[in-house]
Amino acid sequence: MTPPVLVLSGPLTGDEVSGPCDALRTLLEDGGPGGRVVVCDVAGLGPPGLAAVNLLARLQLTARRSGGRIRLRDPSPALCALLDLVGLRFETEGQPEQREPPLGVQEAVEPRDPAV
Repeated sequence: MTPPVLVLSGPLTGDEVSGPCDALRTLLEDGGPGGRVVVCDVAGLGPPGLAAVNLLARLQLTARRSGGRIRLRDPSPALCALLDLVGLRFETEGQPEQREPPLGVQEAVEPRDPAV
């Protein structure tokens, strides 16, 4: 089942929060049993700033309060760095979950390792 998508566009000002939060709440309510995830397309947000951080933090809070979660699509490296700087963690499309190792990664074994 494909999760619904909420497209966010910019440039943002500090007070543009209630509309996207209401839209997210509606998507979570209409999503059905498998629709507890909403993908937020952030490619059109423009240059990242505190308004984008505020909006994404409030969207994440709204999703959690509604029993769901959000996943970011196409975040810029600058936005990812800013979110990391302020301590916000978001799941993004195309990244493995934290408990899954990335594909193609193998653990090296030393020849003199006593475990061998």
